[in-house]
Amino acid sequence: MEEEVSVTNHLLLHRQIGGFVKKNVVMVIAMIAAAVTCFLVPPDKQYLDYFDVKTLTCLFCVLAVVCALKNINFFYLLAKKLIRVFRNARLCILALVYITFIGSMLIANDMALLTFLPLGTYVMTTTGKGKYMAFTFIMQNIAANLGGMLTPFGNPQNLYLYTKFQIPTMEFMGIMAAPFALAIALITLCCIIFVKPEPFALKDERISLPAGRSVVYLLLFVLAIAIVFRGIPHVIGLVVIPGVLLFVDRKALKMVDYPLLLTFVFFFIFSGNMARMDAVRGVFSFLLTKNTLIVSVLSCQIISNVPSAILLSQFTENYRQLLLGVNIGGVGTLIASLASLITFREYSRQNKGKTLYYIGLFSAFNFAFLIILSVFSMLFQ
Repeated sequence: MEEEVSVTNHLLLHRQIGGFVKKNVVMVIAMIAAAVTCFLVPPDKQYLDYFDVKTLTCLFCVLAVVCALKNINFFYLLAKKLIRVFRNARLCILALVYITFIGSMLIANDMALLTFLPLGTYVMTTTGKGKYMAFTFIMQNIAANLGGMLTPFGNPQNLYLYTKFQIPTMEFMGIMAAPFALAIALITLCCIIFVKPEPFALKDERISLPAGRSVVYLLLFVLAIAIVFRGIPHVIGLVVIPGVLLFVDRKALKMVDYPLLLTFVFFFIFSGNMARMDAVRGVFSFLLTKNTLIVSVLSCQIISNVPSAILLSQFTENYRQLLLGVNIGGVGTLIASLASLITFREYSRQNKGKTLYYIGLFSAFNFAFLIILSVFSMLFQ
């Protein structure tokens, strides 16, 4: 009997570990990569210079406040109320995609998808328009990856590069404005072409928000954004935001994407060590002098956009092309962005047996966007 219990516990532990690894595959890869480089470059005092504490602090503050807003369904309820205005499939899907697009600028791409993908599922299933589910998810995914490129806090890699290179805010937005506008045009065109204006209606229901907590969380959100834009020292946010949430919503602090923060930590170690290897530094420096934009775009397709930003920033000062590359490079393969893996996981859970169809459609749209935006950026930047 004890043996059976032991075997059961062993199997349960294996499943839990497997589930954790599957859910946090990028963090696990980053941890392994960091560990390997530690053997090549033994830990010393220089390791302390690897970590960008301000980036980690800003990311934590934004994630914590967004989790608090998510707990009161702030973004979800506002989006649901807005969608109720539209009366046909095309306009409704456009609204869903635009909401995700705008949401990624305000609450980061990953959180925008976690918030608005369920809304997409709700709309498609309750109105009998399941045939548009894959297309809607893919457009929301592209919107999340490309919508976040305009603001320093829209994508995690933006926050890192914005802080590391001390890029002026208006210059940052100026660099990303043209591809951002093109992305909006392409997404809109796709929705007009591939979705018919079929009539439908959503059920009416009462929507309300807790006024007091909404005000508190919005004030904290303003504080977090002020820290990102260097208006307030990041130390203040690190004290005030967790301090308030400890009393008002402890669950939000537990919900923060700590694996994402650890991914940054591990890649800081990995990239810092790589930069100290003469051979590696020579290869990357050579490639990046040839074409920083293309190298960064291709790098994202293999190791994702956040790791690419951290790694390649050690070998170039051309932040303009690097910034463009790691944002445009977020579309393409499933692993080009963590956001894409989130979307794939959500779609697979809702539509079992249709993953191959989704991957095919996802690849067609994503690589089309990748090629168009890359060519555009090379010609006009």
